[in-house]
Formats: sequence, structure tokens, C-alpha cells
Amino acid sequence: MLKRIHHVAIVVPTLEAAWPLWRDLLGLTVTRTATLRNQGVRAALLKAGQDEIELLEPLEPANSVGRFLARTGGGLHHICFETSDIEAEIAQARARGVALIDQAPRAGLAGMVCFLHPKATHGVLIEYAEPREI
Repeated sequence: MLKRIHHVAIVVPTLEAAWPLWRDLLGLTVTRTATLRNQGVRAALLKAGQDEIELLEPLEPANSVGRFLARTGGGLHHICFETSDIEAEIAQARARGVALIDQAPRAGLAGMVCFLHPKATHGVLIEYAEPREI
């Protein structure tokens, strides 16, 4: 069962270029940063009250996040829902015929994650995350 919106992800040219707005002006606290080579991004989670914003910086212009940045100039990339059982969520989506980007959970900044294909979700990239302690 989905519990809540875990985070909203925003693509930025660089994390350093994003800090003046998200961290300095809005006062959001950076809780975690990481380079996720398997996803082709540098990422940061920022706390906004009980919620989080994830900033994504592409590592390469040719990967999916890099192409998104080139096409749109950055901005809203995906919405992530928290779950306590990511395997069950994947199985339920698969049983309903929803196209998946990830056939199995993988490690991400928010824990174990998987993405649903936006062609199956009215153009919205949806991520499921089962948070894990680091």
C-alpha cells in the first residue's frame, strides 16, 4: 500500500547552481547527497517540513536525465510514492498490465526504488520507494 508522497524530483543543471534557490532562499535542509552512477545522476534530498524535494543533476548529457534537461531546461521530473512493500507494488502494477521501467527494485537515494513507465501513467514518471536506513 502506498503511504504518502515521498518526494518530488526536479532536474537541475548542477546541484551547485540549485543551492541558491532551494537551500539558501527557501531554507530547505540538505539531508542526503549521492552520486548514483547506475541512474546517471548526482542527487540531493532536501527536507521541506515532513516532505522532501529531490534534485537531480545529470552525469552525462546523453542519459535520460541529461536528455530531459536538454529538452526542457530542467524542472519537474517525477513524483515518488513511499511504500513499505515495493515488491508487492511492482507485482500489483505488473498484474494490471502497467509498463515498468524497472522489473525489480534497485538501490536509489530514497531506498529501494522502481519506476513505472510514463506511457502507462498518463505521461507522469512515477517512482515507488521503500526507504532503507543507510
